[in-house]
Amino acid sequence: MEQRMAVNEKEYEIKTLLGKGKGGYSYLAWDGERQYVLKQIHHEPCDYYQFGDKIQSERDAYRRLKEIGIRMPELIDVDVKRERILKEYIRGDTVYELVRQDKMQPAYLEQVRGMCTLLYAAGINIDYYPTNFVVREGEIFYIDYECNEYMEEWNFENWGVKYWSKTPDYS
Repeated sequence: MEQRMAVNEKEYEIKTLLGKGKGGYSYLAWDGERQYVLKQIHHEPCDYYQFGDKIQSERDAYRRLKEIGIRMPELIDVDVKRERILKEYIRGDTVYELVRQDKMQPAYLEQVRGMCTLLYAAGINIDYYPTNFVVREGEIFYIDYECNEYMEEWNFENWGVKYWSKTPDYS
């Protein structure tokens, strides 16, 4: 049976679940011409993170990150009533997949460190977990819109980088 979801009355065919995060489920969606990511906000409890208005947080984060020059998918539409977000689909492998397959390149670390320069200057941290980064044609995209005020303990060097190399979690 075909599953469909609407964003502001426009219907999309749901192809597959791409992933589940702290704030929602992300699906590969199709409108007959293009693929998108359709994120359905959820309200499941999260022991280590406090949420406010998730839709407004996504909008605000997108705007902040875009303004400082972080490479990420375009925000296409927001359906406040249904709590759905439609964004550009970035085709490529996640950094997580590249680490598992021993295909990480030094250039990817250089690119994320370049992002960090912009983020830290703006007083922002992002979620550096490697499933939140996709490589397309050699360029890294941050595919999540989550961002928070900068705290040294959660910056890339102190938290994120440990997940960007082969560890027992990736075996």
